[in-house]
Amino acid sequence: MTVLSERVSQSAFDGSRLRVVLLLDLHEGAQEQFLQAYEHMRRQVASVPGHVSDELCQSIENPSQWLITSEWETAPPFLAWVNSEEHVEMVQPLHSCVRNTRSLRYSVLRETGNSARSSSPDAVVRGTLQAAPRLGDGVVRHALTFTVKPGSEDVVAKILSGYASPEARVDENTRLRRTSLFMHGNRVVRAVEVEGDLLAALRHVSQQPEIRAVEEAINPYLEQDRDLSDLNSARTFFTRAALPMVHHESAGRHAPSDVRRHALFYQAKEGCGTALARLLASQDESAADDPTSPVASSTIFQRDDVVVRLVDVAGAIDAKPDLALGIEGPRKASMLTRLLDDGANGVPTTGQDSAGFLARSEMTLITDRCAPQS
Repeated sequence: MTVLSERVSQSAFDGSRLRVVLLLDLHEGAQEQFLQAYEHMRRQVASVPGHVSDELCQSIENPSQWLITSEWETAPPFLAWVNSEEHVEMVQPLHSCVRNTRSLRYSVLRETGNSARSSSPDAVVRGTLQAAPRLGDGVVRHALTFTVKPGSEDVVAKILSGYASPEARVDENTRLRRTSLFMHGNRVVRAVEVEGDLLAALRHVSQQPEIRAVEEAINPYLEQDRDLSDLNSARTFFTRAALPMVHHESAGRHAPSDVRRHALFYQAKEGCGTALARLLASQDESAADDPTSPVASSTIFQRDDVVVRLVDVAGAIDAKPDLALGIEGPRKASMLTRLLDDGANGVPTTGQDSAGFLARSEMTLITDRCAPQS
């Protein structure tokens, strides 16, 4: 008998304050250069909407290890900033100083000593505390997206579908669980699921000869040039390609063998990407409470005005197109219409239009590989 999982819900849209922790290991002799770069960055970050405060700390045990913590009103403004071209340019001076970095993001669940914060007229924090601990499933979800030169789509799809899967086990605590790769026109989206440390898993994958061969093979077809042998070029490319998860919802009603994975592409109007992702997240929360919904789970990825929704659906995805799209009901369909770039997606206004919009939005599956259960 197949045991179904519990409901899982993770979201950047719960309105809670965000604490970001950045761990850095500096090169020897780079301390003064790092401090100058940090001061410049700190002044710029202070003017970013949603930023509350930051602290710079140095290890008392190892002076080459540093810690930057920052607090944000909520997660969306931080994600918008950290994925912006402004941020890519801002952190460039840090690259030559730093041997290794790791970024961690946390919603604030409990807090003590808050009276000092509230008594200061300059310390207005609009975010709330996270209402309750979330139930996770031990899986970290992340995606990358990039575009290839028009006309090269078939060649790229063939290259990307033909690679040998790397070893799933990274170390005793980390394991690759699933890799799903889709295309929509000349846009590629690669979504990964990892048990354990995402950064360790991504590094493990990038070092595998079969993966390196595939990456080198698609290099001539990329719209954005990159040189993976150059650390700074590779770092910049993958920073720009990052497509963060902003919401995940799993109802726990269906066994994995009963569902099929799909990806839907939504191009928002300029400046409307976050609002669009939030709308879809709201629908997916409602769908998780609906026992008739064919959507078993949904993961929303968003960067700027690109939104990708990975959905596991029981049965045919076009059986209930509104539910599959995340726009059940005329009000949500109308809201989606206002947020979409109608030149890129078209605008669904009726059931028939929804079916057509679903067909236009569905991405082409290139490969979907699950690691064997250990």
